[in-house]
Amino acid sequence: MKRMTKVLLGVLLTLPARALFAQDSAWVTANYVKQEEQIVMRDGVKLFTSIYRPKDTIQRRPVLLTRTPYSAGPYGEAYTSNLWKTYWSEYTKLGYILVIQDVRGRWMSEGQFEDVRPFNPKKKGKETDEASDTYDTIDWLVNHVPGNNGRVGVFGISYPGFYTTMAALSGHPALKAVSPQAPVTDWFMGDDFHHNGAFCLMDCFSFYTKGFGYPHPAPIAVAPAQQLQLPCNDNYQAFLDIGAIPNFTKLTGDSLAFWKKMMQHPDYDKWWQQRNARNYVENLQPAVLVVGGLFDAEDCFGAWNLYQAIEKKNPAGFFNKIVMGPWYHGQWASNDGSRLGHIQFGGNTAAWYQQHIEIPFFNYYLLGKGDLSGIAEATIFFTGENQWRQFPKWPPAAVPQTYYLQQGGSLAVTPPAGGKSTYVSDPAHPVPYTEDVHFYRTRDYMTDDQRFASRRPDVLTFKTGVLTEDITVAGAITADLRVSITGTDADFIVKVIDVMPDDFRYDNTPPPNKTRDAGGPYPLGGYQMLVRGEVMRGRYRNSFQQPEAFRPNEITTVRFQLPDIAHTFRKGHRIMVQIQSTWFPLIDRNPQQFVDIYRATDEDFIPQTVNIHHDARNASAIVLPVLK
Repeated sequence: MKRMTKVLLGVLLTLPARALFAQDSAWVTANYVKQEEQIVMRDGVKLFTSIYRPKDTIQRRPVLLTRTPYSAGPYGEAYTSNLWKTYWSEYTKLGYILVIQDVRGRWMSEGQFEDVRPFNPKKKGKETDEASDTYDTIDWLVNHVPGNNGRVGVFGISYPGFYTTMAALSGHPALKAVSPQAPVTDWFMGDDFHHNGAFCLMDCFSFYTKGFGYPHPAPIAVAPAQQLQLPCNDNYQAFLDIGAIPNFTKLTGDSLAFWKKMMQHPDYDKWWQQRNARNYVENLQPAVLVVGGLFDAEDCFGAWNLYQAIEKKNPAGFFNKIVMGPWYHGQWASNDGSRLGHIQFGGNTAAWYQQHIEIPFFNYYLLGKGDLSGIAEATIFFTGENQWRQFPKWPPAAVPQTYYLQQGGSLAVTPPAGGKSTYVSDPAHPVPYTEDVHFYRTRDYMTDDQRFASRRPDVLTFKTGVLTEDITVAGAITADLRVSITGTDADFIVKVIDVMPDDFRYDNTPPPNKTRDAGGPYPLGGYQMLVRGEVMRGRYRNSFQQPEAFRPNEITTVRFQLPDIAHTFRKGHRIMVQIQSTWFPLIDRNPQQFVDIYRATDEDFIPQTVNIHHDARNASAIVLPVLK
């Protein structure tokens, strides 16, 4: 088929992950030299850089660089175990020069750190940004590291993915290839700290409880002590007890500059827009490979949307490819990509990606070896069917299929006859994001069983009949709701769910425990797998720059997109949609009044009635992009 092909995982998936890596620590230390440097930037600031290079400098080798705020350690004589414990060992086998750098103001580097420092396209003289720091670093490396071949690649996951995007903007002629992976791209619209303007309270606050963001008055080699401490081991109860956002702000003290700045910018204003890396990715020179996870709880948005922005802002034919696998945050770089939580993917998808996509990509551009004709514009793993598919563009050509919410909790392609569904949203008793009790946010919640939520009166559930054929969905889902509320603001969380048959289980798992003893295999029969969930802060339904209050009891349209999915709902399964107004503590609670939430008091939070209308005139629906 011309529009897409399916790719089998092949024999690689049957191999143990460790079998892929031939080196051990003794081999690496015997064949590699570690070199630590303080590289001087154009403004005189020195950035700490660890360089691992082959002892043999006769053969010219490429440089593969990652820049990180999370430490280039270990410092001193010790080597990073990534060189033999992860797939990086494949790069050492090929003789790559691997470089890790502490970004400005972090760990052993000098200077002042700034979160998601804006790109400055009009730099003059000694003015700097992350692109110029990358340029100066690359320039030093190609001129001073023995045995390099003058070709440089940059890659990184999450925050290092942001720095990889900045590298692509550096314009250094030696930079030939970059791979932003789960890149931080827009911390207001969809990455890490906000989704559609709703504050990702647990991730953001926990980020700082782990010690990030406090200033370093001087370079440090040892992590600073955690200054924020949650009072108990149940994050749901702990965050609920702390209460309104100003109470969290008090706990952060006076040192967290970025938290303070966020509290001053509740809307998508110029300050946020300057920190949106997608605004600047035009006229790029290095080849780009964007990588992300379908079940990345942190930066799924960044991967999809950075790829789309590069496509729009660069000439046709520019090498910009995307790979999205069935992964949690960074799982593609792990030794096992065979499952997430209770959901299995049929083999080691991480190893397949490493061997068939990333390593060939860098080999081609940095070593001048291999052939990339087998790497499509979009290589996407489809869960449900557990297969890779290749596409000449993303999103692919799909047919929008509308599924209407119906009276009685059904979901159907026929328009509704009438009625509305109602629930009471009480911020004092918010819907938890997962059934279990946890300290930090789990990564497995992205495929968690949603049966616990179906049983709550403040969660609406709609589902189709049993499917008589496979339905494959590829692209962004649109939630198109007609709502009325008794307050002046509300959040709307929409979840798209795959309901498995009552007798479902994987072939490699035993039947569920039918005794009175606890434990045993998880009962997958009837499992409600979360495929995609997203929140929309209702005040931003018409504009993220200019929020609007709701008029109580007036029917209003709330329409928004959920991040892209790639999933096949198999014959015998059902499609389910859940709608709720709290998702805690994943998302901060909306007071359900039109107030500045970052300055709201505990007394501002009120219960309200939420109506989801589904009559002939006000038909609420979900629109799925279906591949035919």
